[in-house]
Amino acid sequence: MMPFIYDNMYLLASVCAGLCALFATFVIVEFTAYTSARYKERFLAEAAVELDDVLLQLPPSRILDLSIAIAAVSFILFGGLSSFLSDEVNWIRTVAIGTVSAVVAFLAPRFYLRALKKQRLAKFNEQLEDALLSMSSALKAGFSITQALENVAAENRHPISFEFTMLLQELRLGVQFDTALRKMADRLESQDFELVAVAIITARQTGGELTSVLEELAGVIRERMRIMQRVRALTSQGRMQAWLIASVPFVLMFAMMRLAPDLMDAFFGSLVGIAVLAAVVAMVVCGFLWIRRITTIDV
Repeated sequence: MMPFIYDNMYLLASVCAGLCALFATFVIVEFTAYTSARYKERFLAEAAVELDDVLLQLPPSRILDLSIAIAAVSFILFGGLSSFLSDEVNWIRTVAIGTVSAVVAFLAPRFYLRALKKQRLAKFNEQLEDALLSMSSALKAGFSITQALENVAAENRHPISFEFTMLLQELRLGVQFDTALRKMADRLESQDFELVAVAIITARQTGGELTSVLEELAGVIRERMRIMQRVRALTSQGRMQAWLIASVPFVLMFAMMRLAPDLMDAFFGSLVGIAVLAAVVAMVVCGFLWIRRITTIDV
Protein backbone atom coordinates (compact mmCIF):
# COMPACT_ATOMS: atom_id res chain seq x y z
CA MET A 1 0.00 0.00 0.00
CA MET A 2 2.73 2.42 0.94
CA PRO A 3 4.71 1.91 -2.29
CA PHE A 4 1.52 2.60 -4.27
CA ILE A 5 1.01 5.86 -2.39
CA TYR A 6 4.61 6.91 -2.93
CA ASP A 7 4.43 6.08 -6.61
CA ASN A 8 1.20 8.04 -7.13
CA MET A 9 1.89 10.94 -4.79
CA TYR A 10 1.44 13.59 -7.50
CA LEU A 11 -1.80 11.99 -8.66
CA LEU A 12 -3.24 11.91 -5.14
CA ALA A 13 -2.17 15.48 -4.56
CA SER A 14 -3.87 16.51 -7.79
CA VAL A 15 -7.06 14.68 -6.82
CA CYS A 16 -7.08 16.32 -3.37
CA ALA A 17 -6.46 19.74 -4.88
CA GLY A 18 -9.25 19.17 -7.39
CA LEU A 19 -11.66 18.14 -4.64
CA CYS A 20 -10.72 21.19 -2.58
CA ALA A 21 -11.26 23.45 -5.58
CA LEU A 22 -14.59 21.75 -6.31
CA PHE A 23 -15.87 22.17 -2.74
CA ALA A 24 -14.58 25.76 -2.57
CA THR A 25 -16.33 26.58 -5.85
CA PHE A 26 -19.54 25.00 -4.55
CA VAL A 27 -19.39 27.05 -1.35
CA ILE A 28 -18.66 30.27 -3.26
CA VAL A 29 -21.50 29.62 -5.72
CA GLU A 30 -23.96 28.83 -2.92
CA PHE A 31 -22.92 31.90 -0.94
CA THR A 32 -23.17 34.11 -4.02
CA ALA A 33 -26.61 32.73 -4.90
CA TYR A 34 -27.86 33.19 -1.31
CA THR A 35 -26.47 36.74 -1.09
CA SER A 36 -27.91 37.67 -4.48
CA ALA A 37 -31.34 36.30 -3.56
CA ARG A 38 -31.37 38.20 -0.26
CA TYR A 39 -30.22 41.43 -1.95
CA LYS A 40 -32.80 41.04 -4.71
CA GLU A 41 -35.56 40.50 -2.13
CA ARG A 42 -34.52 43.58 -0.17
CA PHE A 43 -34.09 45.62 -3.37
CA LEU A 44 -37.60 44.76 -4.58
CA ALA A 45 -39.13 45.52 -1.17
CA GLU A 46 -37.44 48.93 -0.90
CA ALA A 47 -38.20 49.76 -4.54
CA ALA A 48 -41.89 48.92 -3.97
CA VAL A 49 -42.04 51.37 -1.05
CA GLU A 50 -40.27 54.09 -3.04
CA LEU A 51 -42.61 53.60 -6.01
CA ASP A 52 -45.63 53.90 -3.70
CA ASP A 53 -44.20 57.09 -2.24
CA VAL A 54 -44.03 58.77 -5.65
CA LEU A 55 -47.28 57.11 -6.88
CA LEU A 56 -45.70 55.33 -9.84
CA GLN A 57 -47.64 52.30 -11.06
CA LEU A 58 -44.62 50.16 -11.94
CA PRO A 59 -43.63 46.70 -10.75
CA PRO A 60 -40.48 46.74 -8.57
CA SER A 61 -38.87 44.15 -10.85
CA ARG A 62 -38.95 46.75 -13.65
CA ILE A 63 -36.70 49.02 -11.56
CA LEU A 64 -34.28 46.12 -11.03
CA ASP A 65 -34.19 45.35 -14.75
CA LEU A 66 -33.66 49.03 -15.54
CA SER A 67 -30.82 49.27 -13.01
CA ILE A 68 -29.06 46.23 -14.50
CA ALA A 69 -29.49 47.58 -18.05
CA ILE A 70 -28.10 51.02 -17.11
CA ALA A 71 -25.19 49.39 -15.29
CA ALA A 72 -24.34 47.26 -18.34
CA VAL A 73 -24.49 50.24 -20.70
CA SER A 74 -22.36 52.30 -18.32
CA PHE A 75 -19.77 49.51 -18.05
CA ILE A 76 -19.42 49.32 -21.84
CA LEU A 77 -19.52 53.09 -22.38
CA PHE A 78 -17.00 54.19 -19.76
CA GLY A 79 -14.78 51.15 -20.26
CA GLY A 80 -14.65 51.87 -23.98
CA LEU A 81 -14.12 55.58 -23.33
CA SER A 82 -11.11 54.83 -21.11
CA SER A 83 -9.60 52.66 -23.87
CA PHE A 84 -10.32 55.30 -26.50
CA LEU A 85 -8.61 58.08 -24.54
CA SER A 86 -5.45 56.01 -24.13
CA ASP A 87 -2.99 54.99 -26.83
CA GLU A 88 -2.76 51.41 -25.57
CA VAL A 89 -5.51 49.14 -24.30
CA ASN A 90 -5.10 48.28 -20.62
CA TRP A 91 -7.66 45.67 -19.63
CA ILE A 92 -7.15 46.17 -15.91
CA ARG A 93 -7.88 49.89 -16.25
CA THR A 94 -10.84 49.25 -18.55
CA VAL A 95 -12.43 46.73 -16.16
CA ALA A 96 -11.77 48.90 -13.10
CA ILE A 97 -13.32 52.04 -14.60
CA GLY A 98 -16.20 50.07 -16.09
CA THR A 99 -16.93 48.37 -12.77
CA VAL A 100 -16.97 51.62 -10.79
CA SER A 101 -19.22 53.30 -13.36
CA ALA A 102 -21.52 50.26 -13.43
CA VAL A 103 -21.93 50.29 -9.64
CA VAL A 104 -22.78 54.01 -9.66
CA ALA A 105 -25.18 53.57 -12.59
CA PHE A 106 -26.88 50.62 -10.88
CA LEU A 107 -27.81 52.85 -7.94
CA ALA A 108 -28.97 55.74 -10.16
CA PRO A 109 -32.68 54.70 -10.52
CA ARG A 110 -33.05 54.37 -6.75
CA PHE A 111 -31.49 57.78 -6.21
CA TYR A 112 -33.85 59.21 -8.82
CA LEU A 113 -36.88 57.78 -7.00
CA ARG A 114 -35.67 59.27 -3.74
CA ALA A 115 -35.17 62.63 -5.46
CA LEU A 116 -38.75 62.45 -6.78
CA LYS A 117 -40.03 61.68 -3.28
CA LYS A 118 -38.08 64.62 -1.84
CA GLN A 119 -39.39 66.92 -4.56
CA ARG A 120 -42.97 65.76 -3.98
CA LEU A 121 -42.64 66.29 -0.23
CA ALA A 122 -41.27 69.80 -0.74
CA LYS A 123 -44.21 70.67 -3.00
CA PHE A 124 -46.66 69.27 -0.45
CA ASN A 125 -45.13 71.40 2.31
CA GLU A 126 -45.40 74.49 0.11
CA GLN A 127 -49.10 73.83 -0.52
CA LEU A 128 -49.87 73.02 3.11
CA GLU A 129 -50.02 76.66 4.22
CA ASP A 130 -52.76 77.56 1.71
CA ALA A 131 -54.61 74.36 2.58
CA LEU A 132 -54.66 75.25 6.28
CA LEU A 133 -55.92 78.77 5.56
CA SER A 134 -58.62 77.30 3.29
CA MET A 135 -59.69 74.89 6.04
CA SER A 136 -59.78 77.71 8.58
CA SER A 137 -61.99 79.82 6.30
CA ALA A 138 -64.33 76.87 5.74
CA LEU A 139 -64.63 76.27 9.48
CA LYS A 140 -65.41 79.94 10.06
CA ALA A 141 -68.16 79.68 7.44
CA GLY A 142 -69.82 76.91 9.46
CA PHE A 143 -68.51 73.81 7.67
CA SER A 144 -67.43 70.71 9.53
CA ILE A 145 -63.82 69.50 9.57
CA THR A 146 -64.70 66.78 7.03
CA GLN A 147 -66.25 69.33 4.68
CA ALA A 148 -63.15 71.53 5.06
CA LEU A 149 -61.00 68.57 4.04
CA GLU A 150 -63.28 67.97 1.04
CA ASN A 151 -62.73 71.58 -0.09
CA VAL A 152 -58.97 71.05 -0.09
CA ALA A 153 -59.32 67.75 -1.95
CA ALA A 154 -61.59 69.37 -4.55
CA GLU A 155 -59.03 72.06 -5.42
CA ASN A 156 -57.18 69.50 -7.60
CA ARG A 157 -53.69 70.62 -6.66
CA HIS A 158 -51.14 67.84 -6.85
CA PRO A 159 -49.96 66.34 -4.51
CA ILE A 160 -51.87 67.78 -1.55
CA SER A 161 -55.32 67.21 -3.06
CA PHE A 162 -54.49 63.56 -3.70
CA GLU A 163 -53.30 63.03 -0.13
CA PHE A 164 -56.41 64.65 1.32
CA THR A 165 -58.54 62.53 -1.02
CA MET A 166 -56.90 59.40 0.38
CA LEU A 167 -57.60 60.70 3.89
CA LEU A 168 -61.28 61.20 3.06
CA GLN A 169 -61.51 57.72 1.54
CA GLU A 170 -60.20 56.21 4.77
CA LEU A 171 -62.75 58.23 6.74
CA ARG A 172 -65.57 56.95 4.49
CA LEU A 173 -64.38 53.38 5.08
CA GLY A 174 -64.91 53.81 8.81
CA VAL A 175 -61.41 54.66 10.01
CA GLN A 176 -61.33 56.92 13.05
CA PHE A 177 -60.39 60.54 12.30
CA ASP A 178 -57.39 60.58 14.64
CA THR A 179 -56.12 57.25 13.28
CA ALA A 180 -56.48 58.42 9.67
CA LEU A 181 -54.52 61.60 10.43
CA ARG A 182 -51.70 59.63 12.09
CA LYS A 183 -51.55 57.22 9.15
CA MET A 184 -51.36 60.14 6.73
CA ALA A 185 -48.52 61.70 8.76
CA ASP A 186 -46.63 58.39 8.80
CA ARG A 187 -47.14 57.95 5.06
CA LEU A 188 -45.92 61.44 4.16
CA GLU A 189 -43.04 61.68 6.66
CA SER A 190 -43.53 65.43 6.71
CA GLN A 191 -42.59 67.30 9.87
CA ASP A 192 -44.98 70.12 8.99
CA PHE A 193 -47.98 67.85 8.54
CA GLU A 194 -47.04 65.85 11.63
CA LEU A 195 -47.28 69.10 13.58
CA VAL A 196 -50.66 69.80 11.94
CA ALA A 197 -51.96 66.32 12.76
CA VAL A 198 -50.92 66.57 16.41
CA ALA A 199 -52.48 70.05 16.72
CA ILE A 200 -55.79 68.99 15.16
CA ILE A 201 -56.03 65.85 17.30
CA THR A 202 -55.22 67.82 20.46
CA ALA A 203 -57.74 70.56 19.61
CA ARG A 204 -60.48 67.98 18.97
CA GLN A 205 -59.75 66.21 22.26
CA THR A 206 -59.51 69.35 24.40
CA GLY A 207 -62.24 71.32 22.66
CA GLY A 208 -59.96 74.14 21.52
CA GLU A 209 -60.80 76.59 18.77
CA LEU A 210 -59.63 74.81 15.63
CA THR A 211 -59.79 77.85 13.34
CA SER A 212 -57.22 79.85 15.31
CA VAL A 213 -55.04 76.75 15.65
CA LEU A 214 -54.99 76.26 11.87
CA GLU A 215 -54.18 79.93 11.26
CA GLU A 216 -51.32 79.85 13.77
CA LEU A 217 -49.98 76.67 12.16
CA ALA A 218 -50.14 78.32 8.74
CA GLY A 219 -48.09 81.22 10.11
CA VAL A 220 -45.52 78.87 11.66
CA ILE A 221 -45.17 76.92 8.39
CA ARG A 222 -44.86 80.17 6.41
CA GLU A 223 -42.07 81.40 8.67
CA ARG A 224 -40.32 78.03 8.57
CA MET A 225 -40.43 77.97 4.77
CA ARG A 226 -38.97 81.49 4.66
CA ILE A 227 -36.10 80.49 6.94
CA MET A 228 -35.45 77.30 4.93
CA GLN A 229 -35.26 79.25 1.68
CA ARG A 230 -32.88 81.72 3.31
CA VAL A 231 -30.67 78.92 4.61
CA ARG A 232 -30.73 77.20 1.22
CA ALA A 233 -29.60 80.40 -0.49
CA LEU A 234 -26.75 80.86 2.00
CA THR A 235 -25.53 77.25 1.63
CA SER A 236 -25.84 77.09 -2.17
CA GLN A 237 -22.15 77.92 -2.62
CA GLY A 238 -21.16 75.08 -0.30
CA ARG A 239 -23.31 72.58 -2.20
CA MET A 240 -21.78 73.69 -5.50
CA GLN A 241 -18.30 73.31 -4.01
CA ALA A 242 -19.16 69.74 -3.00
CA TRP A 243 -20.05 68.80 -6.57
CA LEU A 244 -16.97 70.54 -7.98
CA ILE A 245 -14.60 68.92 -5.48
CA ALA A 246 -16.10 65.50 -6.20
CA SER A 247 -15.94 65.85 -9.99
CA VAL A 248 -12.49 67.42 -10.42
CA PRO A 249 -10.45 64.25 -9.59
CA PHE A 250 -12.36 62.17 -12.13
CA VAL A 251 -12.07 64.84 -14.82
CA LEU A 252 -8.34 65.07 -14.18
CA MET A 253 -8.03 61.29 -14.36
CA PHE A 254 -9.61 61.13 -17.82
CA ALA A 255 -7.51 64.11 -18.93
CA MET A 256 -4.31 62.44 -17.73
CA MET A 257 -5.28 59.23 -19.50
CA ARG A 258 -5.22 61.22 -22.71
CA LEU A 259 -2.23 63.49 -22.00
CA ALA A 260 0.03 61.10 -20.06
CA PRO A 261 -1.19 57.53 -20.57
CA ASP A 262 2.07 56.01 -19.28
CA LEU A 263 1.61 57.71 -15.93
CA MET A 264 -1.93 56.40 -15.53
CA ASP A 265 -0.94 52.91 -16.73
CA ALA A 266 1.47 52.78 -13.80
CA PHE A 267 -1.56 53.07 -11.48
CA PHE A 268 -3.74 50.54 -13.27
CA GLY A 269 -0.88 48.11 -13.93
CA SER A 270 -0.22 47.19 -10.30
CA LEU A 271 -2.22 46.25 -7.23
CA VAL A 272 -0.68 49.10 -5.26
CA GLY A 273 -1.80 51.61 -7.89
CA ILE A 274 -5.33 50.22 -7.95
CA ALA A 275 -5.44 50.36 -4.13
CA VAL A 276 -4.31 53.99 -4.23
CA LEU A 277 -7.02 54.86 -6.76
CA ALA A 278 -9.64 53.06 -4.65
CA ALA A 279 -8.50 55.03 -1.59
CA VAL A 280 -8.73 58.29 -3.56
CA VAL A 281 -12.27 57.46 -4.70
CA ALA A 282 -13.27 56.58 -1.13
CA MET A 283 -11.84 59.83 0.23
CA VAL A 284 -13.54 61.88 -2.51
CA VAL A 285 -16.89 60.28 -1.70
CA CYS A 286 -16.39 60.82 2.04
CA GLY A 287 -15.45 64.46 1.45
CA PHE A 288 -18.52 64.99 -0.73
CA LEU A 289 -20.84 63.44 1.87
CA TRP A 290 -19.20 65.43 4.66
CA ILE A 291 -19.63 68.74 2.84
CA ARG A 292 -23.24 67.87 2.03
CA ARG A 293 -23.85 67.12 5.71
CA ILE A 294 -22.34 70.43 6.76
CA THR A 295 -24.46 72.38 4.28
CA THR A 296 -27.66 70.52 5.25
CA ILE A 297 -29.22 72.48 8.10
CA ASP A 298 -32.49 71.39 9.68
CA VAL A 299 -34.90 74.17 10.51
